[in-house]
Amino acid sequence: MAANLLRYGYVLHVHNRTRHRTTALVEAGASWAETAGEAAERAEVLFTMLAHPESVETMALGGGGFLERMRPGTIWIDCSTVKPSFSRRMAGEAARREVRFLDAPVSGSKAQAENADLTFFVGGEPADLDACRALLEVLGRAVVHVGGHGMGAAMKIVINNLLGTAMGAFSESMVLGEALGISQEKLFEIILGSIVAPKVIALKREKIILEDYEPEFPLRWIQKDLEMVTETAFELGVSMPLGNASKEIYQLAVRRGLGDLDFSAIYAFLKERSL
Repeated sequence: MAANLLRYGYVLHVHNRTRHRTTALVEAGASWAETAGEAAERAEVLFTMLAHPESVETMALGGGGFLERMRPGTIWIDCSTVKPSFSRRMAGEAARREVRFLDAPVSGSKAQAENADLTFFVGGEPADLDACRALLEVLGRAVVHVGGHGMGAAMKIVINNLLGTAMGAFSESMVLGEALGISQEKLFEIILGSIVAPKVIALKREKIILEDYEPEFPLRWIQKDLEMVTETAFELGVSMPLGNASKEIYQLAVRRGLGDLDFSAIYAFLKERSL
């Protein structure tokens, strides 16, 4: 995402807690900031993309947090996948400092990010989105304003609940079919030709066939997202029996050591347990 901003000629200041991950960006013309706060001081628009709500909060509000150093009227866009209630709380913290806030998580993984083919689900004020829409359009093919603060985050966890449960259900069904004597090749052929197969299955077909689980979306992150799904459901008093079961299956796979593989490795995990 940052590389795409550079390619379009935007002046970019970057910070990462693991500095070497920014080396290619700095070599391509980005300026290194020693802290997130230093990057925030320079920025008209600040993007964050972090793994956990706790990481976002620490970077924003911890010692030397960037929110204290953003200038009034600048915009913070959080692309992290977090709970809607967390996004609304961050919006409140930003507003107290006269900083505008958008929650804008993305649909898409590594390849989509590299190819500027992401979809942004955005929560926040329409005027704030209009002010930075051009930036998001550099990074993705679609920018969808879902509603007020927290609604982009809400849409993202709905999508990822479907993503995680669909991959789990597909994998379980494949394992059952193979145990019944149907070849993997025939199962893929018939399932992908039916109305029941989500698009993600076709995208992950080669990974499963070749047993090449080089991560595009690491399994530990879909487990984390399902954890947020169930926490949000608990906050709302909504029953999530399938989401809870999926979350626990992925957690078992993480404990088995598969957390850094692509989340489609849930197929390999379930197949191993059936042998």
